[in-house]
Amino acid sequence: MYFVDNKEITDPRVNIALETYLVENKLVDEPILLFYINEPSIIIGRNQNTAEEVNQSYIDEKGIHVVRRMSGGGAVYHDLGNFSFCFIKDDDGSFRDFGKFTKPVIDALHKMGVSGAELQGRNDLLIDGKKFSGNAMYAKNGRMTAHGTILFDADLDAVTKALKPRKEKIESKGIKSVRSRVTNIKPYVSAQYQNMTTQEFRDSLLLEIFGVSSRDDVKEYHLTDKDWEGVYKIRDERFGNWDWNYGHSPQFSMACHHKFPFGLVEFKLNVSNGHIDDIKIFGDFFGLGDIVDVEAALRGTKFDKEHVQNVFDTIDVKKYFGNISSEELTQLLVFGTVE
Repeated sequence: MYFVDNKEITDPRVNIALETYLVENKLVDEPILLFYINEPSIIIGRNQNTAEEVNQSYIDEKGIHVVRRMSGGGAVYHDLGNFSFCFIKDDDGSFRDFGKFTKPVIDALHKMGVSGAELQGRNDLLIDGKKFSGNAMYAKNGRMTAHGTILFDADLDAVTKALKPRKEKIESKGIKSVRSRVTNIKPYVSAQYQNMTTQEFRDSLLLEIFGVSSRDDVKEYHLTDKDWEGVYKIRDERFGNWDWNYGHSPQFSMACHHKFPFGLVEFKLNVSNGHIDDIKIFGDFFGLGDIVDVEAALRGTKFDKEHVQNVFDTIDVKKYFGNISSEELTQLLVFGTVE
């Protein structure tokens, strides 16, 4: 097995592109192990509806990345307190065999003091009944990756807030995440690892998996300039653009409403390929204009804060609704609530 060093890149768009590149391009004749640490981000499963999984107002406020990965499964939160491991190899029929790919990690963690770590259910690693690692797989053209996260010293409060379901009603065919009680494993590791940073613990785990005492003894494949060009090409085409991360969501319908001092405003809409396909506006407000003008202006708009705000800014919203700002209407339509 070879190790690939990601050069301490923390941009999730690059790291997931790197993993994808290693799956889609066979560089060596042996399996590859890749580690990466991402700055705060939500990593969405391939078949999920992003709008159902993220607390958009919170992640906008905190500058959290949202990236859709190639594998299925649920949404997970990443930050500098956790890291991902990826076993990349030819698919020899072991796809969906999570036990095979998590065993080296579990065995290494046992040696590092996390004696209660175990695989439970289909694809989760738990300790004391709490999840510290979720795992997924992706295969293409006879190659595959089995990857998972390790919560070492992550911000668990941010995990809860970033993945908090939206308040409005959303119906779609996207795969929903199943929330579990989560924990960091730092409290469980042996004393010698207690004061380590996430990077130091990751590096210690690497040595345990390879069964060596020095980083110099880890067999490594060094990425070439051509390799990195391929990585960034994938980043630009997929993980670095809105159409992939949001627009790739399954078609969905949603409804939200709010009682303002001037009356009730209710939106019901369909979203397809990340754009408002159709919308109806209801309420008991007293508007001077025909609300169908507003509906027509919103149809075809990209379903995000910036583009919806731009539409409302071009409309005399007080004429159509009452004493309200375009910002408040945007908050309700995009986030399902008005603060």
